[in-house]
Amino acid sequence: MPLTYRDSGVNIDAGNSLVERIRPFATTTRRRGTLEGLGGFAGQFDVAAAGFDDPILVAATDGVGTKLRIAIESDCHDFIGIDLVAMCVNDLVCSGATPLFFLDYLAMGRLQVDVATRIIAGIAAGCREAGCALLGGESAEMPGLYQGSDYDLAGFAVGAVEREQRLPRAVEPDDLLLGFPSDGLHSNGFSLVRRVLAERGLTWSDDIPFGRDETANESEAVKESGAVHHTGQPFTHVLLRPTRIYVEPVQRALATGCLKALAHITGGGLSENVPRALPENLGAVIDLDAWRFPTIFNWIADAGDVNGPEMLRTFNCGIGMVAVTAPSAWPRIRDAVSMTGIQPIRIGRVCREPGVRYLGSWP
Repeated sequence: MPLTYRDSGVNIDAGNSLVERIRPFATTTRRRGTLEGLGGFAGQFDVAAAGFDDPILVAATDGVGTKLRIAIESDCHDFIGIDLVAMCVNDLVCSGATPLFFLDYLAMGRLQVDVATRIIAGIAAGCREAGCALLGGESAEMPGLYQGSDYDLAGFAVGAVEREQRLPRAVEPDDLLLGFPSDGLHSNGFSLVRRVLAERGLTWSDDIPFGRDETANESEAVKESGAVHHTGQPFTHVLLRPTRIYVEPVQRALATGCLKALAHITGGGLSENVPRALPENLGAVIDLDAWRFPTIFNWIADAGDVNGPEMLRTFNCGIGMVAVTAPSAWPRIRDAVSMTGIQPIRIGRVCREPGVRYLGSWP
């Protein structure tokens, strides 16, 4: 019989079926400036129609890292798309930009239409919370490269900021560092987390050994995803909690005109990400007693015998975004951000010595 592409492991019909199933998700993310839906060779977006006068385009790309391994092995795919959007748009807003549109790349060994639909439903939920259009993407079937149910996921966000409103700007010694709480681990440090669980002989389905998870209320994207939550507290409930999307609180803070800089606390933790928002000749003093570390971080440190400095350069440790502002602007920033349900915390200040110095000690 003649050999077909499907005989080699690629199912074009499944790809077409997926496009039709996800088309409604993209429709729900349309925003001002969107010109085309899914199906063309490229998405189109009108920046002028989005309301910008003298825009600078800002772009960010990221993935979800080895957190994917937990989602794959536990067959929990509903929130991983939210992670993908969050990792991109949270980087993007650090320039002061507004997210405009998002594209995704999903690669599988064999196109699992149901799994892919769940993933992309999460991406759409994240886009709605971030206020950006899901403008398109690529679902690649790659037999021989990805085995079994494995897949990989990448995202690309584009935003814009008015030329005169770009961040960072005018950071000075003694400016305040304000921490926006995280929703747990977010999407960094999972190779270490997996190592700790393996050495303790624990699986994703085991109940957490440190009491109920006390992290913040679910974001709107999580509520919208429609996924069913575990009624107990297995590790998947804590480890797969999606990365918080900071677009709305950051936009509220930007509207005050008082923000000077922002740092998304991802890989590298507070130790390496806060300096990225500061001039090279300045540094930060951070008070570790200023906030309560979520229990998951204390458990990782104890169970894995991971010291404080390593924790602070690997995980967000309870702070997912850091804003820099003048001390006099603290009440305005606090009131603006609090309207979104996030309570900012004064965690430190800018100092004249480069690097990050910590006060207090690891809990």
